[in-house]
Amino acid sequence: MIGLGWGLEGEFPGLVFGVDEVGRGPWAGPVTAAAACLSPDTVPAGLADSKVLSANARDDLARLLLAAGRVEIGWASVQEIDALNILGATHLAMARAIEALAARIGAPAMVLVDGNRVPDLRWPCRAVVKGDGCVASIAAASIAAKVARDAHMADLAAHYPAYGWERNKGYGVPAHAEALRQQGVSPHHRRSFAPIRKLLGV
Repeated sequence: MIGLGWGLEGEFPGLVFGVDEVGRGPWAGPVTAAAACLSPDTVPAGLADSKVLSANARDDLARLLLAAGRVEIGWASVQEIDALNILGATHLAMARAIEALAARIGAPAMVLVDGNRVPDLRWPCRAVVKGDGCVASIAAASIAAKVARDAHMADLAAHYPAYGWERNKGYGVPAHAEALRQQGVSPHHRRSFAPIRKLLGV
């Protein structure tokens, strides 16, 4: 492992879930969360924060994690982002991932969430700032969430090729902004985000 330890997870008896999300900042597409449950003997070699891994390494690790059946993905749609705001939608996606994993493998004794805010859950929960770099199960969740969302944005790009989502994943890069000026706003853009509101004149 790169920079990861088992100390925090080992403090709790029973199952410990790690949770992370991806996609809070983009102008388009859903926000995606993952919940993962590992043990010291099920941590795949090379596990690290998704941001320091190559795309190929993330894909390989995601396949291993999903094959082990210890990861679930949760989504919140563009409509839910616009209705709830991005924080509320992020917590909804997290809760969906956690509930799905709990239904399959059992209730967690503790849920460790990357960041400084936690969703409203029926289980004990703790925020871990920069947890994706120091908690193995959060790192696993970060990888699973990113791979799932990247694949989803590539699928959307096949139907809306002008925006380059297979490359920019919906983030507000200059090419995406130019495509918005030329093509207008798609059904997958977040209308509550300031750049999109401005284009819509609201």
